[in-house]
Amino acid sequence: MSALIEFQGFNKFFGEQQVLKGIDLQVKSGEVIVILGPSGCGKSTLLRCLNGLETAHSGHLKFAGRELLDKATDWREVRQQIGMVFQSYHLFPHMSVLDNLLLGPLKVQKRERREAQQQAEALLARVGLADKRDAFPRQLSGGQQQRIAIVRSLCMNPRVMLFDEVTAALDPEMVKEVLEVIQGLAREGMTLLIVTHEMAFARAVADRIVFMDGGRILEQNPPELFFTNPQTARAQQFLEKFSYVEALTSTTSPTTSQTKELELP
Repeated sequence: MSALIEFQGFNKFFGEQQVLKGIDLQVKSGEVIVILGPSGCGKSTLLRCLNGLETAHSGHLKFAGRELLDKATDWREVRQQIGMVFQSYHLFPHMSVLDNLLLGPLKVQKRERREAQQQAEALLARVGLADKRDAFPRQLSGGQQQRIAIVRSLCMNPRVMLFDEVTAALDPEMVKEVLEVIQGLAREGMTLLIVTHEMAFARAVADRIVFMDGGRILEQNPPELFFTNPQTARAQQFLEKFSYVEALTSTTSPTTSQTKELELP
């Protein structure tokens, strides 16, 4: 099967600082990729480049066989196929949940309102928020707003979903409800690229772990191999630090520990 997404020799600079260095990555349709690495290693920048929010300086980026770094690329059209959910929810505060969900399908895709609304309501029910369709963002918890943000992207019928640290701003008790929605998408065969620091979740949901440091991909392996036998010293050091932090957390905050201990499917 040919790759749905393909980075080849991909480089990105911010001024004189090179933040992505020769990235080579292929993602097949239906694959779940979790990108791990220390802060500042280029994980989020990689996702933002794939969604056209950052521009590359050299190399290739292909989506469904199409070169996206071509100057003729219509990123508005591409973003309808590549949904992205951020750490911040970015819901319009003056609009109801339903109106937030319908804005893209009606204004951008010019879809018929009845069909788009039926889809939006079905997706709300799927994430357990059918009763919030007429609520405003200020009336929702952080976890509820993040689930709405995910539904908003799904309402555009994307082929790929990108998740950039979507639980980082949430209280620990809200993390699990958001991660369960993402796990559901993975089970249904949606192509996902996920940046997260939730190690148990990464191990449970990923088909492949991509580990980055210093703007480079240092290793790519199935989760069991990555977590039990990392192939680079840097990955081993990274995992050891997380194990230490989670051990400390479990002795001081049972709620956080329980939230992170998702069962393997």
